[in-house]
Amino acid sequence: QVRLVESGGGLVQAGDSLSLSCAASGFTFSYYRMGWYRQAPGKQRELVATITSGDNTNYGDSVKGRFTISRDSAKNTASLQMNSLKAEDTALYYCNLRRLIGGTSEYWGRGTQVTVSS
Repeated sequence: QVRLVESGGGLVQAGDSLSLSCAASGFTFSYYRMGWYRQAPGKQRELVATITSGDNTNYGDSVKGRFTISRDSAKNTASLQMNSLKAEDTALYYCNLRRLIGGTSEYWGRGTQVTVSS
């Protein structure tokens, strides 16, 4: 079965940087979109960044210019480099995988916590 495992979360101070990684396994489709979403207590889950198998990227407005998503095809991983972190970035960050061609499958990881102190 498909499995997504996030890593890299932690506690940092405002202005610091963190890098998250998502390791995907158990899928064989060639066209997909991987990405990161986050959810803070009492708030809706929101887009952070996505990247397709064709390397098209998309970012949420609140992280543009600060976060960068990348992909490693050989390792089936998606990374998120987060710079200039703010307290409002505090959330549980989830990895997502969505098939783009050949079906409508979507998968989620369990999440990794990012906490930014002021």
